[in-house]
Amino acid sequence: MTQQTITVIPGDGIGPSIIDATIQVLDKAGCNFNYEFADAGLTALENHGELVPQETMDLIEKNKITLKGPLTTPVGEGFTSINVTLRKQFKLYANLRPVLSFKGTKARYDNIDILTVRENTQGMYSGAGQVVSDDGTQAEAMSIITREGAEKILTFAYETARKEGRKKVTAVHKANILKSTSGLFLKVAREVAARYPEIESTEMIVDNCCMQLVMNPEQFDVIVTTNLFGDILSDLCAGLVGGLGMAPGANIGEDCAIFEAVHGSAPDIAGKNLANPTSVILAALQMLEYLEMGDKAEKIRNALIDVIASGDRTTRDLGGTHGTTDFTEALLDRL
Repeated sequence: MTQQTITVIPGDGIGPSIIDATIQVLDKAGCNFNYEFADAGLTALENHGELVPQETMDLIEKNKITLKGPLTTPVGEGFTSINVTLRKQFKLYANLRPVLSFKGTKARYDNIDILTVRENTQGMYSGAGQVVSDDGTQAEAMSIITREGAEKILTFAYETARKEGRKKVTAVHKANILKSTSGLFLKVAREVAARYPEIESTEMIVDNCCMQLVMNPEQFDVIVTTNLFGDILSDLCAGLVGGLGMAPGANIGEDCAIFEAVHGSAPDIAGKNLANPTSVILAALQMLEYLEMGDKAEKIRNALIDVIASGDRTTRDLGGTHGTTDFTEALLDRL
């Protein structure tokens, strides 16, 4: 069997420490990966003079699978979001954000299992057509939804639901007001839903969805939506299970995928051995499942569940008093 090579982008702030913890866990579980490291974010800007150097792009293209820590895009100053750049460059049209309740966290709910499937390249979030008038009194941006893009992400959501044995898909929109863009998305959603009669299909206006996620989140299974709504809703879902430290993300294209921690780089605690590596470890489990290494993913997930439930050497955000290295050692002990 050929050894799988993974492009690893440690990232900024706490990124290198939580990526290192994740690699230790993958190695201990016997994944037998080869790793090639690349810079992006502020680290790359300092070392190479640009946020995403060409050599990083080349490594992502070559290996097709990337594990990424949190990156910092400087605010303002004309810098384009690194994540948006990567998604567009590699046509990573699907963003998968699962949230799952772990016993032992400070989460408000204990029975959450929701997968948000977000269109990743179109809509308002893509940043198309941004213009500010010369006198600074008016700003514009453009939202573009194509039938092809909508059908692609909706089909992906239903196929994922079928593969994972999920029972319900909720299409989230704002077609009552955004009759063109959200209207097209909803129209295509109904067409695609008809192809999957074995899966329950519902639709919900985005503001109602936000309220329902707070009041009765157990009703949701798979949520599929457009780019900006998906960005907001997936963070809301993370709040149901303890925050962004418990939420991974996968960006999937036709032949390339990037798996990432979805939280920020937390420069205030960088280098202090305080960060919880769970988000990027869970992203690595998404990577393993993508690579059809579900047995390894399950092994690590069970170890993670046990560490968090027992409170053994957990980090402060999980109610413990320990740091990254102790938490990692507790995981390694179980593996």
